[in-house]
Amino acid sequence: METVERPTFESDTSRRIYEYVERHGTAKRHILLEQSDASAESFGEHLDELKERGYLSEDGGTIRVALDVGAVEEYETDDLSVTIRPARHEDFDGLVRTIRDVTDEETYVVAETVAEELLYEDTVNRHTTVESRVFFVATVDGEVVGWTHLDLPQLDSLAGTAQQTVGVDSDYRGRGIGSELLQRGLSWAEANGYRKVYNSLPMTNDRAIEFLTDHGWDTEAIRRNHYTIDDEQVDEVMLSTTM
Repeated sequence: METVERPTFESDTSRRIYEYVERHGTAKRHILLEQSDASAESFGEHLDELKERGYLSEDGGTIRVALDVGAVEEYETDDLSVTIRPARHEDFDGLVRTIRDVTDEETYVVAETVAEELLYEDTVNRHTTVESRVFFVATVDGEVVGWTHLDLPQLDSLAGTAQQTVGVDSDYRGRGIGSELLQRGLSWAEANGYRKVYNSLPMTNDRAIEFLTDHGWDTEAIRRNHYTIDDEQVDEVMLSTTM
């Protein structure tokens, strides 16, 4: 399955199975059987079909959406060994903590919204007929210390354009982790046919704007008085890069 292909279903049972897993991140096989309202034989046939089509994968009775978003990469920086890889449902708590660490220090409204969506939906990656999102994380000794996220609308009118966020825990900055994450997300977007990636930030977030500008992003638009932060109106800066 192409990573951004819209899922289609042969039956309502297949749709219910897929949507339950997609909504919950992972599902145990016996629970999924109960939720499917199908006989054990019918459930097995529909699940096998979804796995054969590359929509779902199963490991030891745990079923998850089969999003192929790339390999695990490792590199050394200073005294750290950093791993950058696709995020998993098990990274949920670390992702939320890291995003909140970044947004507590610097105002980053879009990233705050992403954190709230994670908490509301209780799942990391999404892949539906309407929207998709993927995360990559940077980890040190198994702990999440940074992320990049791509929001991927599935509407034809928005095809080719993605929104990216990126951030690194304050204790791990200055080691190139943010640059590695940014490039990992952009490489994935380019490989999957996206022509443009953008990021929106409050004008007051000098650090993030400078980071993106240093990486060749251009200011595309400014929305005047778009945010209200600490009872003051703040402009939004939209930056973008093209593939």
